[in-house]
Amino acid sequence: MTLKKLSIILAIFFTTTKLFGADNSSHQYNFFTGNFDFSDDKQAALLVGFQHQNENLERNTFLGNISPITGGFITENSAVYVYTGFEWNIDMGALTFTPSFAPGLYHKGDGKDLGHVFEFKSEIQFSYDLSKNSKIGVSYNHVSNASLGDKNPGANSYMFNFIKNF
Repeated sequence: MTLKKLSIILAIFFTTTKLFGADNSSHQYNFFTGNFDFSDDKQAALLVGFQHQNENLERNTFLGNISPITGGFITENSAVYVYTGFEWNIDMGALTFTPSFAPGLYHKGDGKDLGHVFEFKSEIQFSYDLSKNSKIGVSYNHVSNASLGDKNPGANSYMFNFIKNF
C-alpha cells in the first residue's frame, strides 16, 4: 500500500510539472530509499522518497552554491514527511558534498510519534558523478521538532540516492 501511495504522488508531481510547461532540462530529481529511524530497533522502517531541485533558482553565495529543495518520503508504516528548504552543493570534483536543512510537516501514520506535526530535517549527502546528468549517493538525516512538542524523540535515517538531471 505504501509504494502505491508513493507511485500516485510521483505521477501527480511529474504530470503537474509537464502541464505547467516546466523546462525539465534544469530540474534535478533525487530518488531515495533507506532506513527510517535506524537507531530505534522498535521503530525502524523502510522509507522511499523523492526530492526536487530547480537549478534555475540556485545561487552562488559566500557559503557556496545554495538551492531551494522540496520533497518528501513515506515509510512502510505510512508515516509521511513533506518538506521544503535549502541545500548547499559543495563540488569536490567527481564527488559532491551536500548539507541541507528543511522544515516540514510530519504525519506519523502507524509509525513513530515524533511529538509534533512541524519537524525539521538536517541532512548530509555525498554523491558521485556517474555521468553529466546522473549521480549516486548516500545520505544521513535527523528529523526533530526542536522541542516544539511535549516530546522530541527525533529520528535518524540513512538513504541511498539516485540523482538525475532532466
